[in-house]
Formats: sequence, structure tokens, C-alpha cells
Amino acid sequence: MSAQKIKKGDHVIVLTGRDKGKHGEVIEVRPKESRAIVRGVNVVRKHQKQTAQKEGGIISKEAAIHLSNIALEDPKDGKPTRIGFKLLDDGRKVRVAKRSGEVIPEKK
Repeated sequence: MSAQKIKKGDHVIVLTGRDKGKHGEVIEVRPKESRAIVRGVNVVRKHQKQTAQKEGGIISKEAAIHLSNIALEDPKDGKPTRIGFKLLDDGRKVRVAKRSGEVIPEKK
């Protein structure tokens, strides 16, 4: 299995579209669709019919955004960066910000 460049919990910046420039945290990644859901980004309003469990009305929720339209936030300066991979001396494979060379910390 190949390593993913963007993972759940990462802080990303939107590069294109109506939410260009917005920052957010990745809630969910869908690798098969090449899409991610980012908190507070690409919010759509949906008409929901009332059910026994849910109340009816218009609800706002985040829609998926294509991975090509988001970039990881550089841990050093907060600007968009591409991601590379590097093998450490202890044999671990880590993600590295191409912009600054900083190792991207893993989220728990």
C-alpha cells in the first residue's frame, strides 16, 4: 500500500475554488475518490426531510474537496507546501515539507 500524502488531522490550505485561501483540519480522507473533507471548507446547505431520528430543515455540512485543490500547511511558516518522503536512520518513513525540509509530525 502506498503512503498517503494528506491524512486525517492534517492542517491544510485550499488552493482553488470559492474557498481559496481558507485553512482547515482534515476530518476524513477518501483515497479511492481522491477527495477529503475539511472542517469549515466547502460548506453546502442541504434540505433534509424529517425522519424518526433526525429533525427536518436546511442543514449545513462540509462536502468533499478534491485532493489536488488542497495543500498541506508548512509546520514552519504556515504556507502551502508539497510533501515528500524520507527514510530516517532508524528506518521510519516520514513525510517531509518540500518548502522548508521540516518533518511533518504524525497525528495520534
